Amino acid sequence: MDFCPLISTFAGMKQAMIFAAGLGTRLKPLTDTMPKALVRVGGQPLLWHVIMKLKEAGYERLVVNVHHFANQIVDYLVDNDHFGLDIRISDETEALLETGGGIKKALPLFDQESPILIHNVDILSNLDLTALPMDAPLLVVSQRPTKRYLQFDDTMRLVGWKNIETGQVKGREGKPLAFSGIHVFHPSLAPLLADWPDCFPIMDFYLKACADYLIRGYEAHDLRLLDVGKLDTLDQAEAFIDSKK
Repeated sequence: MDFCPLISTFAGMKQAMIFAAGLGTRLKPLTDTMPKALVRVGGQPLLWHVIMKLKEAGYERLVVNVHHFANQIVDYLVDNDHFGLDIRISDETEALLETGGGIKKALPLFDQESPILIHNVDILSNLDLTALPMDAPLLVVSQRPTKRYLQFDDTMRLVGWKNIETGQVKGREGKPLAFSGIHVFHPSLAPLLADWPDCFPIMDFYLKACADYLIRGYEAHDLRLLDVGKLDTLDQAEAFIDSKK
C-alpha cells in the first residue's frame, strides 16, 4: 500500500534530530578527548554549525543523541543556554543504537504529530532546509560520487539500493542517487518501528518499508555538501565555511 495519509500543508512544530552519538573514529586523535560533535571548524564546533542552520530555518525543538563523551555535549549546550531553543538529549551512553535505533529511542521526546528532520552532525551543506517538502518520508539525495547509491523510479519513489563495487542490490534498480545524511522521518511511519530491534540502521528500515509506503527522494540540485568525517576533510571544511561568509 502507498503511504497514507498525506499532509498537504505542514503547519505543526518544526523539530529535528541531530545524530551526534558516533565515536568519530575517523577523526582520531581529536576524538580521543572529545566527541566528534565538538570538533571545531571555522572557529565553532560542528554541532554549533548544525544548530545554527536549523535555528535559522525556524526549527524550535531539537533532540541530540549522545554517547561518546556525552557529558561534554550536555555541558556545551547548558553553557550556551541551549541557544534559545528547546533542545533535548537522547541518552545512548549505555549502548550505541545506530541511526534507526537512535530515532526509535528518541521518538518520545518529539511532538508525535509532526515530522522530524534528521541531520548528521558532521554534514555541512548549502541546502535550504525551508524548501524541503515535509508531507511524507523524504531522503535528500544528489548525484555526488559514492560507492553505494539509493535507487529511485521515475517519480522519485525509493525502490532500492546498490553497492556499485560489489554489485549487491536490495529491492530493485532505478535512478542512482547518493544519500546526503539528511532526511525527514514522518510520524505515520513510527508504528512500524515497534517491530524493529533496539539497534539497527535507518536505511535498512526505509528499504524494507518502501515496498508498501511512499518514501520519496528530494534531489537537491547545485548541492554543496561536505561530510566532515576524516582528518583530511577538516581543511576542506574550513574552506567551505569561509566560502559561505
